[in-house]
Amino acid sequence: MEERRIFIVAQGRDGVRLDIWLTQQMGAAMSRSRIQQLIRAGLVTVNTRRAKESHGTKAGERIELCLPPPRPTGLKPENIPLEIIFEDNCLLVIDKPAGLVVHPAPGHDSGTLVNAVLHHCPTLAGVGGELRPGIAHRLDKDTSGVIAVAKTGAALASLAAQFKERLVHKEYLAIARGVLTPPNGTIRTMIGRHATDRKKMSAAPKKGRSAVTRYETLEKFAKYSLVRLSPETGRTHQIRVHLAHARHPVVGDVCYGRRSTGDLPAGAERQMLHAHKIRFRHPATGRSMEFSAPMPDDMARFLDGLRRQG
Repeated sequence: MEERRIFIVAQGRDGVRLDIWLTQQMGAAMSRSRIQQLIRAGLVTVNTRRAKESHGTKAGERIELCLPPPRPTGLKPENIPLEIIFEDNCLLVIDKPAGLVVHPAPGHDSGTLVNAVLHHCPTLAGVGGELRPGIAHRLDKDTSGVIAVAKTGAALASLAAQFKERLVHKEYLAIARGVLTPPNGTIRTMIGRHATDRKKMSAAPKKGRSAVTRYETLEKFAKYSLVRLSPETGRTHQIRVHLAHARHPVVGDVCYGRRSTGDLPAGAERQMLHAHKIRFRHPATGRSMEFSAPMPDDMARFLDGLRRQG
């Protein structure tokens, strides 16, 4: 059923844009973009009349907001096990295994993280007007590690804003080919779509956006390095593209590197890249929170093999 909320504009609030005023009234429950969608759909009235989002409020006005029930998306809940690190009414923080696709896409219309979250949260609130979890950031299919999922529209809006303002800190662990020189530093390039392979990104595109990744070598071996990386920007495939650009691609990355045929320890069956930590402010409380996911077994075994070799 639809829900209706009625507000009266108080003295001293004259001249505030309607969309801004309503966003302030709703607080963390709804984003400004969602409020604007409702206004444009005629679901907000001022003194019983439709109004534009730019309408300037006046003291004493009666503003009514109609909230339609969330629309189903057609995505099917699936009983896929989740390794949950943290959960409350706003968020799910999950340790995603390698091989799990985050969001349905052509060729992957089921068996994804989203399908699993829909099963885990059968009473999931509407996000963006639909019954679906909010994906504020993604991990590649073959990248393991920590990922945050919003359970409400307000949480999704908060996380999206924090990513846009670069307030989210992410830390990855990668096993790279070769020994990076210098061992610690920053990689800065443009990143954009590859000129000939539309499934790939490039660090030397005709058209792209700036990308910055800080890195620190944690262990060095004869032909490989364990590297900690902190992307300051969030471009598609950024870490994989930057390490390949530096001529130290992620071990096992068949897209940007190459799979060795004889000089790798057993266990490099996928790209050796793991989202180790994430830090952001809780969408409701504003408190800084940090979550981590331990290095998965395949990467740990790979490193053990390198250490045994010396």
